[in-house]
Amino acid sequence: MAFKIPLSFPEYSDSESRYLQQAVKSGQLTTNGAFINKFENKLSKKLRTHQAVVLNSGTSALHLALVLLGVGQGDEVICQSFTFCASANPVVYLGATPIFVDSEEETWNISPEILEDAILSRIAMGKKPKAIICVHLFGMPAKMQEIMEISEKYQIPVIEDAAEAVGSKFNGSYCGTFGKVGIFSFNGNKIITSGGGGALISGDAALIEKSKYLSTQAREDLPYYQHLEIGYNYRMTNMAAAVGLAQLERLEEMVTKRQWVNERYKELMVSLPGITFQENNHSSESNFWLTSILIDEETTGFSNDRLRVLLLKNGIETRFLWKPLHLQPIYRQAPFYGGNISESLFSKGLCLPSSVSLTFEDQEWIVGLIEKEFRKVL
Repeated sequence: MAFKIPLSFPEYSDSESRYLQQAVKSGQLTTNGAFINKFENKLSKKLRTHQAVVLNSGTSALHLALVLLGVGQGDEVICQSFTFCASANPVVYLGATPIFVDSEEETWNISPEILEDAILSRIAMGKKPKAIICVHLFGMPAKMQEIMEISEKYQIPVIEDAAEAVGSKFNGSYCGTFGKVGIFSFNGNKIITSGGGGALISGDAALIEKSKYLSTQAREDLPYYQHLEIGYNYRMTNMAAAVGLAQLERLEEMVTKRQWVNERYKELMVSLPGITFQENNHSSESNFWLTSILIDEETTGFSNDRLRVLLLKNGIETRFLWKPLHLQPIYRQAPFYGGNISESLFSKGLCLPSSVSLTFEDQEWIVGLIEKEFRKVL
């Protein structure tokens, strides 16, 4: 379905076309080429403390991160429940079990308190988790200081799923740079895109070298094909890297524009009771990839689904917040620690159109429709 106003639509400049043409003219279209190195170097320079390996998806990056940390058959990995399935599916690819943990109300991300309870519970059962996957949901940084203190206390490495948080910061440092390994997504609807793709980042040079090796089918540096380990076809193409590099050069602009979209929504809806936003705290600087709201039906008189349908009828794309993974049929047997925070967020939440190209007039129209819904129930 074509929407008049999509949820999150990419914005391109002349640079993307120019770089892409250069990649095509070079004849290097696949997983070799200058733009792959340029994209990795530019991203590493921006992060300052970490090196990057660009891959064909964020999911590939997360799978590779788990492989690098030695996760395998019979292991357990703690994972935020309130997230997209791609945060947990790679755990299962490796024959391990995801242990789901509930969110906390402030950031909507993994609760440090429940995380520690879950670790202690699994250790008591003789099953110390092999890794922790935390997610920066919709670009909002998780409580990384507390999470990293727990990680160090129990010597369990953290993988930061920053797929939605490219450009977000916690205590002045980029999300993805706190854990042992971080991952980004450059999917078509993300804050910057390479059409499809992702990146694995780490401050550990040995892990970066290993990830480059494994992501290119673990081919040995010989004049013939020889393989000592199982590898993966996970490398980003030169054409995708050309687009990604052009987008990365405008990252700060993209983040600022998404933040403006978020601020305009808040200003336009300041007088609407029963609607609250996902908010930064003093440590956080979200990229606000998607502006997300919670709807208190008792106050507004309408639910998140009623508002979704109303906007859909007007050609406006919205999306529910992620359905918690511990409630997904495929994961119904997986252990879960926590209460009903993530379930409550899912039942109340809605993501609003947040594209960089969204105009003030678009937002006025969207909020005007919401105001009309308020008048219907008064």
